[in-house]
Amino acid sequence: MKVYPIKFNPILKEKIWGGNKLGSLLGKDTDKDNVGESWEISDVNGNISEVSNGVYKGASLKTLIADYEAELLGADNFANFGYNFPLLIKFLDAKTDLSVQVHPDNKMAKKHHNSFGKTEMWYIMDSDTNADIVLGLKDKTVNPEVLNHINANNVDAVFNREQVKKGDSFFIPAGKIHAIGAGVLAAEIQQTSDITYRVYDWDRTDDSGHKRELHTQLAEKATKQFDSNGKADYTLQPNTKTNLVNCEYFTTNILDITKRQVKEYSNLDSFVVFMCVEGQVEITAGLLTETVKMGETILIPANTQEVTFNSDNAKLLEVYVNNGLVESIQHAS
Repeated sequence: MKVYPIKFNPILKEKIWGGNKLGSLLGKDTDKDNVGESWEISDVNGNISEVSNGVYKGASLKTLIADYEAELLGADNFANFGYNFPLLIKFLDAKTDLSVQVHPDNKMAKKHHNSFGKTEMWYIMDSDTNADIVLGLKDKTVNPEVLNHINANNVDAVFNREQVKKGDSFFIPAGKIHAIGAGVLAAEIQQTSDITYRVYDWDRTDDSGHKRELHTQLAEKATKQFDSNGKADYTLQPNTKTNLVNCEYFTTNILDITKRQVKEYSNLDSFVVFMCVEGQVEITAGLLTETVKMGETILIPANTQEVTFNSDNAKLLEVYVNNGLVESIQHAS
């Protein structure tokens, strides 16, 4: 497989809670004021990413995997996931609160949807003053049955809220109640799944006056209790990697780049995704150099030997699958 920084055409999603920051701040090609998500790299059925640069321009992610298998994914990833890309990479803009929701784990998702579960993480790229997120239940002893009875009068007593700021990072395992709050711009990394159980949607209606569907009975079965709020405790170090999340589904590090540097990837048996969350950087892999700005994402194939970064001010999320931790799980056929 040819090695270079592969870009994809973003897949933009209009949402009832979406805003205009994906266009105004991240440069996405839209002038709409309700775009909530930019799917940067996706293998979700009906939303397959297409290459936008280089020799593979116009090819779908599915085609690349079919043609190059382990050269793109890594040998262990290909053995575990077959012809399926294991991650869904997004940017999110919440003009208003997202629905309070929960995602199933692999076992429940396989049983009910013949799919992967959905463990994810957020990196907060920007936030309005006093912006917050919903993260877990306020009372850890509460019976999940309460999810069937959420209303405007008890919502604040049931769900835990956490104020957020730029640079915060949160790990949200499957089974944890959560919602991004109004005024938050975030990068999201997750398993390849689009399964969401809505618990409460703030009693809002669409343009036709209809409320969105809730899935409280499934949510009750999916919900688990967690001792930690999942916030990463880290101190950023320039020109080195700082770990944010290390789980069986993905590893995410943050790179604070202030000078030219070369990183070796020959011993990593995985593709690598870079999401630019601040500034801009020139990334060279193989014979091609790409300028990657805040809000842009690239994919480096698993057969890449080294990558050169050149910037005086850029922050990148470095994402890959840690084959020492990954579950041996085959995609549902």
